[in-house]
Amino acid sequence: MIYLLPRLKRMSSILTISKRYKQTLYLGLGSFLLFSCSGKIEDYKAIESKSSEFSAPISRDFDQIKEEGVLRMITRYSSGSYFLDHGIQAGFEYEFVQAFAKSHGLSVEVIIPAPNQSPIELLNNGKGDIIADNLTINEERSKWLRFSRSYNKVNQVVVVSSALGYTPYQVNELEGIPITIQKNSSYYPVLQRLTNMGWNLELNVIEEERSTESILMDLARGEVLATVADDHILQASKKYMRGLIEGPVLTRNDDIAWALRTNAPILEKEVNSFLSQHMWIDENGTPKRSEFLNVLRKKYFEGSRQMADYFNPVKDQQNMGALSPYDSLMQQVAAEFGLDWVMLTAVAAQESKFDPTVVSWAGAVGIMQVIPKYSEQTADSLLIPEINIREGARILSEHIQHYSYMDSLESWSFALATYNAGAGHIADARRIAMDHNKDPNKWADVSPSLLKKMEPKYYEQTRHGYARGIETVQYVQNILNRYNTYKAIIVLSQEFRPEPKGILGFNNLKIAG
Repeated sequence: MIYLLPRLKRMSSILTISKRYKQTLYLGLGSFLLFSCSGKIEDYKAIESKSSEFSAPISRDFDQIKEEGVLRMITRYSSGSYFLDHGIQAGFEYEFVQAFAKSHGLSVEVIIPAPNQSPIELLNNGKGDIIADNLTINEERSKWLRFSRSYNKVNQVVVVSSALGYTPYQVNELEGIPITIQKNSSYYPVLQRLTNMGWNLELNVIEEERSTESILMDLARGEVLATVADDHILQASKKYMRGLIEGPVLTRNDDIAWALRTNAPILEKEVNSFLSQHMWIDENGTPKRSEFLNVLRKKYFEGSRQMADYFNPVKDQQNMGALSPYDSLMQQVAAEFGLDWVMLTAVAAQESKFDPTVVSWAGAVGIMQVIPKYSEQTADSLLIPEINIREGARILSEHIQHYSYMDSLESWSFALATYNAGAGHIADARRIAMDHNKDPNKWADVSPSLLKKMEPKYYEQTRHGYARGIETVQYVQNILNRYNTYKAIIVLSQEFRPEPKGILGFNNLKIAG
């Protein structure tokens, strides 16, 4: 299997953010131009007003994805899809897609579109392979996308403020209550249809991009009286917001699925095979879920402490855009050694998930998994985060210097591989590459040669013998993927920095403590 690395320079296009799309968000860092932050595709009238058609999908199916070793997931930064929890990647959609990828030996790269980018366009031009963001299946959207089989069913419900003093149970009881809704959401057409049918509904339509969660936050703060949400988003939000009252159900049993390119039948088949193991309909028409899917639903939508802690508004205000608990230390140490602090953070996440006490089977210690025999520091002192991070940065800096004649991406790729496998094994792989008339200074040529060091006919002829090359290739790929995602999060966090508000001096947000 050959693993090819994506170019980091694509971040410049993925992260271009137009100022006219700035918005005030409290939860989440950004939203899709083509998706409401309830995770649903916008009304296609809005899409067609921006572009008459999308680019034709490139030819990239599961065989190419397997060859590269990376599945690219297009999603957004939100409670239900993808976020960082104390520096660790998390989210319902992220974990679910990761489980699919892992079953095929793939790593996952998260692509977060900027507000002026179309997720469908990113999918069709090959920047991503799958859109995973609690998408609702419908006929119109199927003109542009191929949906997987359903893995969830949701209801659209009206949510009102407890300040009303009563609970409306029927649509006719909503008369006189302004319902705040984003125009480019999937909820808006439903309310329009009800209005056209003669129901007297007062719609407060928001033109700019807003998330369901941010509007619910406005409702909890008393700034709006009613809105619409998917029931699972409402239930999750009620764990950290007060004053949210469930009203009438507008639609029932909407199917939720992943979206794929229309010309990727092998990927579609593999995805559907995976999803069929996790949700099915029994003979009585009742949805049944696997234990794994039930655990994910409970973790992210049914009120785990993790969600309440993550969306603690005070912490969110203080930590918006933070990558890990050690950001300031990473920035300081990286500056001392002339390194990219975001890359240093990505290495730490891969090595230890920021656990300063972890010790590997090989004796590697702490956040950067430094092996004591390669350090002047004692094993005990390497348990101190500052010392450990500084030692890891020093070693990485030496590797970067060794490959300084290469361009930035290549030098980082080789430095990361050396940090993981050791200089000897990388030197062997470069010699194998030369023997096969490949460029020893290109990681895309050397990484397949490193995989050959798992085969006797190759490693028996090398100076340093056998190496688990697949581990190192995946290690490099995972760190570069995480680096891309971290950079996207930072850019988006700089765009959206809200100010929290209370209601008459009282806070309607539940503070986890």
